[in-house]
Amino acid sequence: MMRQNAGMNKRGFCAAEDDLGQALEQWFSSYPGSALLQQEQASLEPMLSQLFGYYLLQVGFPLFQIPPGLAGRVKSPLLVTQELPRCPTPGWVCGDPLQLPVAGDSVDAVLLQHALDFSTDPRQLLREAERVLIPEGHLVVVGFNPWSLWGVWRLFHRPGGRVPWCGHFLSQHRLHDWLSLLGFDLERTESLMFKPPLKQPALMERLQWVERLGVNGWSLLGGVYIIQAVKRVSTLTPLKSHWKLRQALLGSPGIEPTTRTPSR
Repeated sequence: MMRQNAGMNKRGFCAAEDDLGQALEQWFSSYPGSALLQQEQASLEPMLSQLFGYYLLQVGFPLFQIPPGLAGRVKSPLLVTQELPRCPTPGWVCGDPLQLPVAGDSVDAVLLQHALDFSTDPRQLLREAERVLIPEGHLVVVGFNPWSLWGVWRLFHRPGGRVPWCGHFLSQHRLHDWLSLLGFDLERTESLMFKPPLKQPALMERLQWVERLGVNGWSLLGGVYIIQAVKRVSTLTPLKSHWKLRQALLGSPGIEPTTRTPSR
């Protein structure tokens, strides 16, 4: 399954901080990142439990590594990051996300949890995900929604260059177009965290009504979306040659020429 990496001369992830993984870990361990991460894990658990196969490939950051018990019926979850593990961890591979060290058509499912948000080339990362997936394999993408209160918040905090506001925040519409061009069919979409990203837990609790309103009527305005797609492989039906089609239309056998005996 694994292949030799051609090199890591190009960074697969970007950030204003020197250590993007550490910055994300700090943000998701404090409010409101911790509340968001809890919602994401609660939504991913039933989704991943329905997947089956041998390999579940995660691309991104150690923070989001799915425990083997939550990988559903997938036997061997793998994580590809650009960072070396702090201690030896099974299923952890150091490699370039834009040149995955994985053979083509060898993975049953791919999880990109905020990987596209911080990739230097999100489209190339999607191409790599499509390449390594087997036919009918599943792709799960978790990303920040620009058309939300979180997207508005980003407009005021992006100049500071801090995570997560320095991310791309790709729209669902753009992501749907990219997936369609790569031959994916959408299966499921969920939206999370309709409340603004406030740092006060008490104030966020008071805005719980916004969450209920969003789930019931503002499904496209959640701060984070989760998209599940399946890789389709079109089956080509060979066309009959032109002369065979014509013969079928005219009937078989065709009309034979006759010779006339001259009368005497």
